Amino acid sequence: MSTRPPVVVLPPASDGGRQVTIRGEPTGTAYNLFDVMDLVHRAGLPGKDRAVDDPELIEWRGGGPYDWSAPEPPDTPDE
Repeated sequence: MSTRPPVVVLPPASDGGRQVTIRGEPTGTAYNLFDVMDLVHRAGLPGKDRAVDDPELIEWRGGGPYDWSAPEPPDTPDE
């Protein structure tokens, strides 16, 4: 049986910020890895001993730990 990681980082928004939830509760918006690790530390999780790509600690959605730009909108044909 697998357990979900306590930290979930959602896909980047249009401003590049990523919503972070810890143990199912919204905890803030991160704009870089330092912000994510700060939120992890404030929640009392052992972030300093674990890598940001540790799937047992953090689930990255819509891009990994180095993706901070919102996806480009698709090109639309000129009318």
